[in-house]
Amino acid sequence: MSEDILLKDRVALVTGASRGLGRAIAISLARNGAKVAINYLSNDTEANKVAEAIQADGGETMMAKGSIADGTFVKDMVKQVVKQWGKLDILVNNAGITRDNLLPRMADEAWDEVMNTNLRGAYLCTKFAVRPMMEQSWGRIINIASLAGVIGNMGQANYSASKGGLIAFTKSVAREVGSRKITANVIAPGFIVTDMTGKLPQEAKDNILTRIPLKRFGTPDDIASLAVFLAGESAGYITAQVICVDGGVI
Repeated sequence: MSEDILLKDRVALVTGASRGLGRAIAISLARNGAKVAINYLSNDTEANKVAEAIQADGGETMMAKGSIADGTFVKDMVKQVVKQWGKLDILVNNAGITRDNLLPRMADEAWDEVMNTNLRGAYLCTKFAVRPMMEQSWGRIINIASLAGVIGNMGQANYSASKGGLIAFTKSVAREVGSRKITANVIAPGFIVTDMTGKLPQEAKDNILTRIPLKRFGTPDDIASLAVFLAGESAGYITAQVICVDGGVI
């Protein structure tokens, strides 16, 4: 654990924390002193690896398996976190899926599935998490959107709409809860190397790289470092903001 414990005694809940960005964020929060609840949908093996990594660093964690699109589950999950650790300080809405296709070919189910996880899930988690945050007059809500939610992306009308909606949702939440010393911000990653982006053809990756001035793709740790900052005291006057982490993509 870092000698400079930025998040000592803080309690965090990270959704979609078994892989990719969620994994990196959960581990980084824990390394900086937070107790971390790991939410995931189905992959027990990968979720356990995250928990083991946190515990190996001397951190404290708990598992929360289930769908964030299920309001009953989310309500119970938040209650369990508060029951175990007495509070909830930090919520990271990271869970997200893609169901890509060009709009004329997109199935209605593909639209609904993406909206249910990416937007409804964030709505439900935030709805229930802000209650203990308001009671303690302190909180950090960090929503992981995407550059696609800022500028759109061909073949991702559903995903882009869900992430654009998440941005607007975050700005509204920030204005509702700011008087209780709760901040709400968005991290909008560009091209980050994860399992999700790894499925893209090499030609597509090469084309993307030509648009990035820093001449490299981002890593999950690039996102996790910002999440740790936004979760801490130093970011207390930052709210309703969208921070793009994209290497300066043009």
